[in-house]
Amino acid sequence: MILARNFRFILVACFCVFALSCQAPKKNENQRSPINSLIPLPQEIKSTGKAFELTDKTAVYVATEDEQVFAVAEYLAGKLRTATGFPLPVNKVQGQAPEGSLVLTKTEPDAQLGEEGYSLEVTESTVKLSAPAAAGLFRGAQTIRQLLPAAIESASVQNDVDWKIETGTIRDFPNYAWRGMMLDVARHFFSVEEVKRLLDEMAYYKLNVFHWHLSDDQGWRIEIKSWPKLTEVGGSTQVGGAKGGFYTQEQYKEIVKYAAERYITVIPEIDMPGHTNAALASYPELNCSEQTIKISQGNEMKRKVPGLYTGIEVGFSTLCATKEVTYKFIDDVVRELAEMTPGPYLHIGGDESHATKKEDYIPFVNKVQEIVISHGKKVVGWDEIANTTLKPNTMAQVWADAQNGKKAIAQGAKLILSPASKSYLDMSYDSTSKLGLHWAAYIEVDSAYTWDPAKLVTGIGRENVYGIESALWSETIQTRSDIEYMTFPRLPGHAEIGWSAPADGKEGSRNWNEYKIRLANHGPRFKAMGINFYPSKLVPWVQ
Repeated sequence: MILARNFRFILVACFCVFALSCQAPKKNENQRSPINSLIPLPQEIKSTGKAFELTDKTAVYVATEDEQVFAVAEYLAGKLRTATGFPLPVNKVQGQAPEGSLVLTKTEPDAQLGEEGYSLEVTESTVKLSAPAAAGLFRGAQTIRQLLPAAIESASVQNDVDWKIETGTIRDFPNYAWRGMMLDVARHFFSVEEVKRLLDEMAYYKLNVFHWHLSDDQGWRIEIKSWPKLTEVGGSTQVGGAKGGFYTQEQYKEIVKYAAERYITVIPEIDMPGHTNAALASYPELNCSEQTIKISQGNEMKRKVPGLYTGIEVGFSTLCATKEVTYKFIDDVVRELAEMTPGPYLHIGGDESHATKKEDYIPFVNKVQEIVISHGKKVVGWDEIANTTLKPNTMAQVWADAQNGKKAIAQGAKLILSPASKSYLDMSYDSTSKLGLHWAAYIEVDSAYTWDPAKLVTGIGRENVYGIESALWSETIQTRSDIEYMTFPRLPGHAEIGWSAPADGKEGSRNWNEYKIRLANHGPRFKAMGINFYPSKLVPWVQ
């Protein structure tokens, strides 16, 4: 009797252990539904607690004749096909779309939504994305991606996933017009495919400007047909002395087109008059200082020929601001760049020109502004250009000296804010970081997020700021993996600063304690996308 009782006890105990082992794993306390994990945070969002399910019967319908809208629909369908394995055909619809559909439609102009805003309505039967412009539909398509399980970003078909989108409504639009990222390809060169991947990652978080730093002391990276030695000589090396590289004009156009398809504007930068050693080594006549050297015919000429530079120091080089050949060179470079750049801006650099005399720097920048304008473009420059006479529509990018920003404002200019201590992605996370520098600051994920462009500097208000930009200088960055490690997870926070309502303490505004939980839920998305990210201990990552 006792034996039987003990046997029954053992059976019950074994059953309990088995039952517990079969239970679903305990949910991470920080795990949220996708609608509560969106980055950037939408301006208005309401969840209704049910779900639309994507199936192999789902189709995408376009309620317009606009070819750009069809292109967005094809882009979205393509992003969803890979992981689901569903066909997701794209069709034109007249009247009511069938149940189970994704519908994209253009609406009348809306002053609040503008070019990039959108509305999203999800019911159990339909997902309806609408916007006044195709750019807004593209931004909304990123929201749809984020509303699905993280596995939607996988590079292969994922079985046993319920592809559900929580029902609700979203009305969304950006806070700032310019939300950018700069990539320095001069110190270390990155391939066309590496740049395209970065553009895809930028698009996912609704960034719209790619600032392309194409020249510096260490390398010249864009083919200029009228000055071929710029790439033959100046593009041949990089930091550390390894082989460099450059983009042909066809490759440049390819990247510009790729960015435009993601509603990202390319802003090329040719930094001058400083940061120009690669150009000076390619064409000695652009130098001012002279020394006697031998030339091939046995004659002597006076010309200092600097060698190629592979270090990381700054401030030692300058174009000769008093020679006419310098402005012929600049005019040719700007002309060729302008001809293949559909965006409205060219960046002229202008920073750290320590080797340029002030009496030369001011007329130089004034003249370069005129050259850029003559080729139909507007000027952007680093904040030092505020010490010159700024032309109408010129913008100053404040990175170091807020007083320069105020000087630019006094001349009627708008600002792009890129404070080095907050938005420089090449700054190390902390003292243990293997990549990056720390001359501006150590920038952990919370520090990168907790600043407001409208309140950063006394005397610079919201009305003065056109936008913000993250910057990744590449002294220590050599690979795609390096780019991603330094960019993520800080870039999504910068994207939210540019897009979402300011941190004013009101419900629905930005704050770190709430944001870090949403960011934690993007950990599985980073992994699904193959992004090598820094797993900050300040973020309670969802596994």
